[in-house]
Amino acid sequence: MLSFSPSANILRVTRDRTLSRSERAGFTMIELLVSISVIGVILAIALPAIQRARESARMTQCRNHLKQLSVACAEFESSFGYYPTGQMFDQYGSGPDSRAWSFLAKLLPYLEQTPMYKAGGVPEKTLRESGIVAMSVAVFRCPSDPYSSQGPRLDAGNMVGLDFPVGQTNYKGVSGANWGADESQGWSPLDSGTKWPNISKDGSYDGLNHGDGMLYRVDYKSPRRAGDVTDGLSNTLLLGEALPRYDIYCSWPYANNTYSTCAIPINQNDKKADPRDWPNMQSFRSEHTDGAHFAIGDGTVRFLNQSIDLKLYRALATIKGQESVTLP
Repeated sequence: MLSFSPSANILRVTRDRTLSRSERAGFTMIELLVSISVIGVILAIALPAIQRARESARMTQCRNHLKQLSVACAEFESSFGYYPTGQMFDQYGSGPDSRAWSFLAKLLPYLEQTPMYKAGGVPEKTLRESGIVAMSVAVFRCPSDPYSSQGPRLDAGNMVGLDFPVGQTNYKGVSGANWGADESQGWSPLDSGTKWPNISKDGSYDGLNHGDGMLYRVDYKSPRRAGDVTDGLSNTLLLGEALPRYDIYCSWPYANNTYSTCAIPINQNDKKADPRDWPNMQSFRSEHTDGAHFAIGDGTVRFLNQSIDLKLYRALATIKGQESVTLP
């Protein structure tokens, strides 16, 4: 006799449906590979966009730093009647035990760093006595340069082998466009070995001690005033970007480490060059693509492409070259 068991059939159908759902919920190898490929494509598209957004934010912050510095220079000039000066040699000396303070150090009170300025006794104490020279100052560093964020350096210009740490800077004063000599060492352009010799209207190659720009390392001898910039503040470079790993003359406290020349093209990087080779490396460069930021004498900030004509670039760096130029 045949018998029928409804409960058994129901159980079997239920089990079959359960297995079917389980099978449908899994991934085949092809589906898994397709999913991984899709995720890879999405990441390939998203990551560069994220990196560009981050660099854009860093560039904005870099411009803001230069803007703050240019405004500080203008406020200093308004207060004292001249731009902040460097002081070196003669009664100031050079090296760690000198009072060779930079113009950046003198700007500290105009950058909301008055306590630091007073604690360090700027500019009366020596650099060693001050106790502040190894400190990092955020407004002096470009966020796109990881090297300058590694802390103070022990190999800064005039400090090599002295175990004297100084804080780094990515921003330097434009000493002008004349370049190649150094009267303090008795060097002519031939002695220095510069690949970029350039003479000023006054007949000097010595941009270190007789710069034809708005700022240079011993300009305390002849402080620059706004009225001295007869080429026009809106067409004269004041500050620019530099990279410490290519140029050991990049520290914020010391007068000999805060100026560069526009005689050398923007972003000129000889990968084999020695960062100590000031005649060929003490120039303006950045981690940004295709150029660098510069603060102009009127307080504005511009990005100059590294392809800028060298003659025009040099003309923009001088205060009274009488060239007929306009910022690109």
